[in-house]
Amino acid sequence: MRGAKSAKWVVGAIVVAMAATACGGGSSNDDEGNAAVDPNGVFTYYNTEPQRGLIPTNTNEVGGHYMMANMFRGLVTFDINNKLQMAQAQSVDTTDNQHFTVKLKPGWKFHNGETVTANSFVKAWNWAANAKNAQLNSSWFEAIKGYEDVHPEKGDPKSDTMSGLKVVNDNEFTIELSRPVSTFKERLYYDAFFPLPEAFYKDPKAFGEHPIGNGPYKMEGSWAHKVELKVRKFADYKGDDKPKNGGIDFKFYSKDDAAYADLLSDKLDIMYQVPNSQVGKFKDDLGKRAISQPYGGNTNIGFPLYDKEWGKPEKAKVRQGLSMAIDRDTIAKRALKGSKDAATGFTPKGIPGWQDGACGEYCKFDPAKAKELIKQGGGVPGNKVTITYNADGANKEWVDAVCNDIRQNAGVECVTDAKPTFQEARDLITDKKLSNPFRMAWVMDFPNIANFVTEQFRTGAGANDMGYSDKSVDALMNKADEAKTEDEANKGYFEAEKKLFEQMPAIPLFTDHTVAGYSKRVQNVKIDYQRQAVWTEVEVKK
Repeated sequence: MRGAKSAKWVVGAIVVAMAATACGGGSSNDDEGNAAVDPNGVFTYYNTEPQRGLIPTNTNEVGGHYMMANMFRGLVTFDINNKLQMAQAQSVDTTDNQHFTVKLKPGWKFHNGETVTANSFVKAWNWAANAKNAQLNSSWFEAIKGYEDVHPEKGDPKSDTMSGLKVVNDNEFTIELSRPVSTFKERLYYDAFFPLPEAFYKDPKAFGEHPIGNGPYKMEGSWAHKVELKVRKFADYKGDDKPKNGGIDFKFYSKDDAAYADLLSDKLDIMYQVPNSQVGKFKDDLGKRAISQPYGGNTNIGFPLYDKEWGKPEKAKVRQGLSMAIDRDTIAKRALKGSKDAATGFTPKGIPGWQDGACGEYCKFDPAKAKELIKQGGGVPGNKVTITYNADGANKEWVDAVCNDIRQNAGVECVTDAKPTFQEARDLITDKKLSNPFRMAWVMDFPNIANFVTEQFRTGAGANDMGYSDKSVDALMNKADEAKTEDEANKGYFEAEKKLFEQMPAIPLFTDHTVAGYSKRVQNVKIDYQRQAVWTEVEVKK
């Protein structure tokens, strides 16, 4: 999911350790202790304007995901300790990771009163996978048998439905994959697998402006673009995580410093990432209301491999050289004040399947080798690196520092290209209109190395912003998918991750921390592994 944009697997010891650290970073009590609460109280939440209309299968960035995550529920979910839980599903059973039987909990409703049935899932998935509907997240369905009939590499679809999906009755359906996928049950958490009501198909564009979900919150009023979007608790919600509040006003800020000022004055209740400029003092400002903890996210620089210059095979050495010109450790400690850690690969430490050193020597600071590799690759196109990023997020400090390192250590001119909003930057990246490197961040959709490797670098993946394709890497990913054990699968994904650095479609820079805070108006604030508040648990004081 791309960061300002997501299933999951049964937690292992490493993830439990990470979650325990996460919960210890912040407090659910403010400086004055717990207070009486208003069960219908509304709180405000910092966010970025979603990139496009709110359709689950066409949303793969954080701003839009946060909307999806509270208005919809899928078959499965994860608790704050990353443990897989059933949501709308009563059970998802398989004996071979290829054939699945899904049974639903009866009685769930969409916000318009329509009953959620097995067909609400199956029809939505078939629609999303169909190439003629051009959904960003269509690749999430590629393992389902018959995907190639609805989404051929070339030409028109041969069918409107995937043969691997069968409705048994209103509360049961089956899934057959074209091959075993060891993490398929965990992947079902992702937004793309949410159900859709019949109202969606009448006018998808209008639905995107006012989505109708089955989650704990429903949309209130109209979406005030670039200002706010409001949700209120859904009285007929059948999930176990019923809201302890009345709803949320998501506030869209163009400057994170302005959001932080509102946080300090209690005009904003929760900010999931304080500005880098405030990292050194936010704990003093907020006291026990400051939260600092690791999460499953990273920051990288992606390259437009679809560009005729950057796409030349020899430019892999140039990308490797640029990576070696960057002193990640110093930037993380000084410019970012410890809010990020230097990356040694695309997968953050603590994620199941992580092994140190996937990037090898190419993520080690070595100016001499950097210059040598850039020369071997024929030099940077135009002898100038331009890095595009969004200005409405905490990015300027690290982009400036990275550019400075490239200038000083690689002897290459480097300039920054700040787009005013995340939406503007993402549109250029998604539409593959850039001919220069760009900021690329990822927040995990489910806690496993597979999510950091396959969803970004598999040929044709919806989040493959680079246009990268290597059949040998795809083959390693497929082999890992088909592994019979978790350990075998994770080792296979790591082999695929290591091989990526032979061509280096992106430069891993940092693994990220949640550096968050909340106002005096709320309590019981917990931030999960996706750097989002557990919204239903937030309590608004009277």
